[in-house]
Amino acid sequence: MWIRLVTIANYIPTIFAAGQDCGQNTNFLGIFPPWYKYLEFTEGCRVNINFSSNPQDIFKIGLAFIDILLRLGGLVALGYIIYGGFKFITSQGEPEGIKDAKTTIMNALIGVVIVTLASGIVVYIAGRF
Repeated sequence: MWIRLVTIANYIPTIFAAGQDCGQNTNFLGIFPPWYKYLEFTEGCRVNINFSSNPQDIFKIGLAFIDILLRLGGLVALGYIIYGGFKFITSQGEPEGIKDAKTTIMNALIGVVIVTLASGIVVYIAGRF
């Protein structure tokens, strides 16, 4: 079983990178970028990773994972906005419940702004290498 998973894992970059403009513009579920987003491709649309001649590749992979985590954080913040709205609706006009719901929504919106700015910074830094 383990050998089968390792064998399949070896072909995942090739599967995802095949065809569509070498996979640079594809996102998982339309939200999450692939881990190889900032790497260079060979002419056969294979990911070109060579840590000995280009040690920046590990940095680019790390930036892609940070970008994925930031986008996941954005989804969590969106979930908190929905949760705050649910709290607002179920507060039934109680001032304490309304105040708590507004605080939750405000904190979630601040989280969305932070995640959006941080993701933009990561994309900018990755584009410079």
